[in-house]
Amino acid sequence: MLFFLAECADETAAWICPRRLLSRVIERGERLGFDASAALEYEFFMFNETPDSVRKKHYRGLQTWTPGHFGYSVLRSTVNHGFYHELLAMCEAMDMALEGLHTETGPGVLEAALAYDAAQAAADKATLFKTFTKALAQQHGLMATFMAKWSHDYPGQSGHIHLSLRDRETGKSAFYDATQKCNMGKTQWHFIAGLQRYLPEFMAMYAQTVNSYTRLVPGYWAPLDATWGIENRTTALRLIPGSEQSQRVEVRIGSADANPYIALAAALGSGLLGIEQALEPTPVVEGNAYTQCFPHELHLPKTLWDASQRLKQSQAARTLFGDSFVEHFSATREWEEREFRRHVTDWELQRYFEII
Repeated sequence: MLFFLAECADETAAWICPRRLLSRVIERGERLGFDASAALEYEFFMFNETPDSVRKKHYRGLQTWTPGHFGYSVLRSTVNHGFYHELLAMCEAMDMALEGLHTETGPGVLEAALAYDAAQAAADKATLFKTFTKALAQQHGLMATFMAKWSHDYPGQSGHIHLSLRDRETGKSAFYDATQKCNMGKTQWHFIAGLQRYLPEFMAMYAQTVNSYTRLVPGYWAPLDATWGIENRTTALRLIPGSEQSQRVEVRIGSADANPYIALAAALGSGLLGIEQALEPTPVVEGNAYTQCFPHELHLPKTLWDASQRLKQSQAARTLFGDSFVEHFSATREWEEREFRRHVTDWELQRYFEII
């Protein structure tokens, strides 16, 4: 199968194209002297369902691919080795190799980590991975969903982003400094500060749907504030100390439903602003961030509407992404929220139908 990359001939349309958006942010980094690398990892649920069966069931009572909470299970991986092998082979054939594929905690949930690549290629491969994982599943009489949260009974599905920068002249890591604690150089220090500073303003670019915010609630293994920590999986930003090759930062706020180009543009762009502005992060979080209280300025928007308003009002977003993108994307998110508000949910019927 051949794929052709089509670029927008109309420059007006190009300004709102997610792929071109990321390209512009990457070029900004290049002008600063950096090449960006990235890797994305996704959690997704698998079901013994078809497109017809989920519609006939009205998306209720769905049968997950496997039962029980079998995180990192050798048993489940062995029993279902045929699908695993086909998925790994497909990814190799399509030049989007996986570094890891394993069960996560929950019935039928998998986690896949794509190998790191140049930022643009990483987003391209993430987009193809999501599409063709769903296609392969359906060829096996299964369905895969990358919804942020498909059931209130289980944690949501994350879409984490790993980022690093290299000096364009030397080819060496711009993040790594062996003389500093955790090998964290000044460039990475400012990069994390930028991510932290602009995360509340750019939240709509990480959590892009109404459903995204059902994952971002207390008790479901997702950060609620713009926090950072060292190898801390409870914070929104995780510094991962390593070698000159592996020193990086992980953005843990995003969900699996996000458009990879838009989410990666937000992460890379905010980090670059941190470098340009020599920003300083808040004190590092020690311990469980889920149980701690943080200043108001670190709180994240709790709904898609609030997030879209923050983005629309953000001068930093307009500087990085352009007025055309900010206005267009914010308008689409507002429409999404309005459409949701027009509908009556099952929870409302069960809660209010008789008792009110």
